[in-house]
Amino acid sequence: MSLFKSKEKKEFASNIEWLIVGLGNPGSQYENTRHNCGWLTLDSMAQKYSVKLTRLKFKSLCGEAEISGKRCLLMKPTTFMNASGEAVVEAMNFYKIPIERVLVVCDDISLDVGALRCRRKGSDGGQKGLRSIIYLTGKDTFPRIKVGVGAKPHPDYDLAAWVLSKFTQTELKTMNQAFENAVKAAELIIDGRIDEAMNKFN
Repeated sequence: MSLFKSKEKKEFASNIEWLIVGLGNPGSQYENTRHNCGWLTLDSMAQKYSVKLTRLKFKSLCGEAEISGKRCLLMKPTTFMNASGEAVVEAMNFYKIPIERVLVVCDDISLDVGALRCRRKGSDGGQKGLRSIIYLTGKDTFPRIKVGVGAKPHPDYDLAAWVLSKFTQTELKTMNQAFENAVKAAELIIDGRIDEAMNKFN
């Protein structure tokens, strides 16, 4: 076990200060689906900071970047949405990161397509990835950026089918801007300027 840990420390800096977690599901069938907004935001962030999210650690595809002067571990959990908390807890425990320095990006069906909502803390709002994190950490005091994917087309529409549906080409143009804005919001939050992020992007 000690050999495994020492190897892990060589791969990532031991002075990681923030975890940035984008929620989603692994597998090509989930690419560009509404439920993968967290992954898509992390992809946008990785591109901006020239980071590859290819190293598999903490049950996640990971990469490391300095954002707003802080050493950050970018994480795309591969546990599937409903078990996202397993990846978060593993990385938190390894780096001794408090929950307040875990920034989570996820989808939100209560927001219009492309709208953002930044929050300091709060309930899961029905989002099962957030629910898993809150359940396994015992706390809801972590910042999050919610990316709007739009409400179900009509009340009888199956919720799972809706969040696992793919964006249209028109929606993708709007969403790509949303992902860029979510990255900017994350930079402000990590810089300790969450009020500014909320004022600018909510």
